[in-house]
Amino acid sequence: MRKILTAAAAALAATMALTACGSGDTTPESSTSASASGTTTKLVVGASPVPHAKILEFVRDNLAADAGLEIEIQEFEDYVLPNEALASGDLDANYFQHLPYLENQIAEKGYEFSHGEGIHIEPFALFSNQYESASDIPDGGQIAITNDPSNQYRGLKLLEESGLLQGITEDTTVLTLTDEQNPKGLTFEETQPEVVVQLLDDPTVAAALINGNFILTAGLKAEDSIAIEAVEGNPYANVLVWRTEDDGNPAIAKLDELLHSQEVKDFIKSEWPSGDVIPG
Repeated sequence: MRKILTAAAAALAATMALTACGSGDTTPESSTSASASGTTTKLVVGASPVPHAKILEFVRDNLAADAGLEIEIQEFEDYVLPNEALASGDLDANYFQHLPYLENQIAEKGYEFSHGEGIHIEPFALFSNQYESASDIPDGGQIAITNDPSNQYRGLKLLEESGLLQGITEDTTVLTLTDEQNPKGLTFEETQPEVVVQLLDDPTVAAALINGNFILTAGLKAEDSIAIEAVEGNPYANVLVWRTEDDGNPAIAKLDELLHSQEVKDFIKSEWPSGDVIPG
């Protein structure tokens, strides 16, 4: 092949290459194509609808093009499928989980994943349609709680901070609570995190411990909860996650950089001014 092509031949070659890629390549992993401004890399990213997908939409619409990225967002309503899709190669990265949950999933399922630093925190909160404060919950009251181990511990710690439980340790679950740890004799309804918020309207449920993204999806506000996590020192910041084999992928590194940008921090503060989502 000649080392120098005419402009017309080069354009034809580029067109043929793009046509071939578009007609035969259905792999949803990151791909690269030529553009007028240079090279653009496509990333398929899984996310919870709120706030993660909204944050990614801001990046896609305002920051990605200048950074040479094309972002396709796939939304997931649960916490299981995004990691399965990432492991199978259907996604290039996902953005929906905090580090303790990720570490639990890696230990349980053997995922070979890497992650960035924390991007934002969604405070975990206790809601009730029946009581004005946590102290009003009666002895034997039923609490709806997630069956996910990392977030269940998070919920039990919030109940401890609210004066309803005591002596909670990292290995404590609703099934191992002793009478000493649970002096009010609270009972618990364990279910998937996306279902917990639905139990808030159940008259047999005194209160529900709800993950931040489902608070937003349900149209609730953290400021209306009867107990909420402290933000300072909170280890539950959400992170961008990718397969370890892609540790050197510059497009993923650039996306992680954009998610930590001042522009994204400002967007989060303006979009959720009541503190339902907090950058950092």
